[in-house]
Order: sequence, then C-alpha cells, then structure tokens
Amino acid sequence: MDEVTFKSDTVLSDVHLYTPNHRHLMVRLNGMGQPVFLSQFKLLWNRDSQTDSGVEGGRHAMGPAEEMPPSGPAGARPPLGSGCRSDATIQEGLGARLDEDGDLDVERRPRAASDPEPAGPPRDKVHPTILTQEEDDPLADEAQESSPQDIIRIEHTMATPLEDVGKQVWRGALLLADYILFQRDLFQGRTVLELGAGTGLASIMAATVARTVYCTDVGADLLAMCQRNIALNGHLTAAGGGVVKVKELDWLKDDLCTDPEVPFSWSQEDVSDLYSHTTILLAAEVFYDDDLTDALFKTLSRLVHRLENACTAILSVEKRLNFTLRHLDVTCEAYDHFRSWLQRLERLADGQLRFAVEPVEASFPQLLVYERIQQLELWKIFVEPIM
Repeated sequence: MDEVTFKSDTVLSDVHLYTPNHRHLMVRLNGMGQPVFLSQFKLLWNRDSQTDSGVEGGRHAMGPAEEMPPSGPAGARPPLGSGCRSDATIQEGLGARLDEDGDLDVERRPRAASDPEPAGPPRDKVHPTILTQEEDDPLADEAQESSPQDIIRIEHTMATPLEDVGKQVWRGALLLADYILFQRDLFQGRTVLELGAGTGLASIMAATVARTVYCTDVGADLLAMCQRNIALNGHLTAAGGGVVKVKELDWLKDDLCTDPEVPFSWSQEDVSDLYSHTTILLAAEVFYDDDLTDALFKTLSRLVHRLENACTAILSVEKRLNFTLRHLDVTCEAYDHFRSWLQRLERLADGQLRFAVEPVEASFPQLLVYERIQQLELWKIFVEPIM
C-alpha cells in the first residue's frame, strides 16, 4: 500500500491535517480494520520554556514547523456569559472568510519563510511508512537522540468516521496534557478521572504525578488503544509511581459497569476508590456535538454528587468556526452550547453543591511540542458542598 486515500465523509484532526508530509508510521490494523499509526511527541522537561515557542522540528512531532500564533494576553478571554458571536477576535475580518457567493473561504496557512521546501508529495496526500514485523522501528533512532523521559509515544488512527474521532490525537488533548505538566503540584498524589480519554494522552501525563488515574471512554477497541498507549509510556508513569486504570464509562448510562465478563468493567474496589478519593476530573475535545455535550455535563453532575470530596473539573475545548446554512453566517454553535452549560452550572441551586467556573489563561510556558492556537481554551469548574 503506497498511499492512503481518505473518503470525503471522514474527519481528520488538525494535528494531522497540517502535517501530511511528515512520515506517519503505520504499525497495524485495529479491530475495526482501521490503520493505526505511531507518533511521538516531545516533552520539554529540561528546557527554558519561557523562551521556547513550543514548535520544534522532528518528523513525528505532529506540529507544523512554522511560527505559532500567540497564546493571547491575560484578560483576553471573553466573560462567561459571552459566546462565539460576541467574540471580537473572531468577528474581526469575518468578511474575508466568505467568497463572492457567501460560502466559507478557508485559505491554507502560508509557509513560514524559514521552512525548507517540502521534499515529499503535495500537502493533499498522506504517505504513511508501513512497519512490518521484520523491520526495525524507524522511530527508534530518533528516540535515542533524546532521553526516553523526553518522549511520549501515542498510537492513533488518522481519518475516521465521526463516531471514532476519539482514536485520533486532537490539539485540545495536547493543551490539557501541557497544563498538567505545568501544574504538576496540583496533581501530585491525587486520584484523577478522565472522561472521554480517547488515546489516553492526558491520562498518561496525569499519571506521571498522580496516585491513580481512571482513564475512561466507551468502546472496547478504543479502550484497548488506551491500554496499549499506557504500556508504551510506562517509562513516564513508572518514575512517578502513578497507576492508570482503563475503564469503560458510558455517558448515556447512570451506573458504572461492574460485570466482570465485560472488558474494562469496574471492580467494586475501584468504584469505592473512585468515589472516595477522586478530586480532579478531566475532559478534552469532547464538546463537538450538542448531544454528547449534554451527556458529558449530565455525567459530570451525576459523578460529583457521588464524590465524597470537593473536586475540580478541568475542561479543554477548541472553538471551531463553521459556516451554517441556517444562519447563513460563520458560527461556532458547538462552542456556544458548551458555554451555555457552564452558565447553567453556575446558576444551579440544588442545595447540595456549589459550582464556580473560571477560564484558565493559556499563556503558561509550553512544555510539550504542539501548535497552541488562540482557539484553544481551558476552563475550570470548582465543585464544593454547600455548608
């Protein structure tokens, strides 16, 4: 197989979209018959991150070798009550986004002047390198150039149907993982629950300092990918002594699955530990569909009412612009729906818990190589019992 051609009804993460000429190492087919690729991301543990743009070379860094847009000055976030349409940054220059027929006109980002000319094929094709059992791992030589503690290796798919987008790597997960690296003291010795963990990248980062991380999603094939990624990065989690437990958590069901015959089900001991000790909940890039956003926030509310301790939820979201026929305008409806839920939580008065919501400025030093764009946001939800 010399080329992989993706159908028009598939979804491709921007992490992969902007680097199609990087060599993508295909390692196997998953249980669904989808190609699985292996990429490595560099951690900037020992770098002066204040002066590092976060964009490094490296064929598998999954970040375009061009200047990153600034993270934005402090105070640039909109207040909680404002949505996409009131964001001045987005509204500015909207006319330039539409062609003469009123359609959304998306231009390719210009190549930085410092970038070398592409040595491979045009940007509209992806040419994976296929790894067979008899071949050495082409990533091994590059990994040896850095300490193993500087690399996180992730197996993932690339283009998938919408229902399988959790198998791809998304920028929101990279931002959340980066924040975990920056706020290590916040996670030290804690019990952490990640909802919709996807490839498990954020859970792996949390396990470098946390005591226990429950890495949850739904679907045996996806959870098996999480399990493989955790094994691939044992060199990172072992140093901190953290344990990652991959479990199924279906947002459409009220209770956790405890049937021992079901893969990735919960033991009674794990259920007890989850409710007794969890103080941090995570979710990244799971707010792209209104129904799923509803299910996530309902699950979040149900879980925090069962936890014995006050907790903090940290959510990562990318504000995506889309042209809709309904509005005949560029909107970001999924993001607006996400923001409406944050407002709803702050107004919630059930006599048991108090929810406080605040944005997190994404101006902290970058400790992971990826493209931190202005549309990436972090939000914290503080949950405390009403005394």
